Amino acid sequence: MRAQMAKITYIEFNGTPHEVEVASGLTVMEGARDNGIPGIEADCGGACACSTCHVYVDPAWIDRLPPKEAMEEDMLDFAYEPDPERSRLTCQLRVTDELDGLVVRGKADLSGSSLDFAWDRP
Repeated sequence: MRAQMAKITYIEFNGTPHEVEVASGLTVMEGARDNGIPGIEADCGGACACSTCHVYVDPAWIDRLPPKEAMEEDMLDFAYEPDPERSRLTCQLRVTDELDGLVVRGKADLSGSSLDFAWDRP
């Protein structure tokens, strides 16, 4: 039996969208990693021990996501330019049918070393 899939759109800093199907049960971070979305570093592998999977959630989705837990709030303090409402760590967003259509946006890589977007690097 095929797993349920949710369409998630990851948007690079330059506006390039990547719409992919992610299996329910995975995290939004795993969906990005497994589909080769540029810029998701996920240095800690999804353990909520870094902020390299930081994204900005589309405003239409803010109230549709589960609330942030304390550990995610703490790690977002280390993210580059976190937004109190829109910032989320993709490792903490578990994909369900309810996330079908989710849109997240990455942060520009300001180091000048890459055209990919870096989720939280200065």
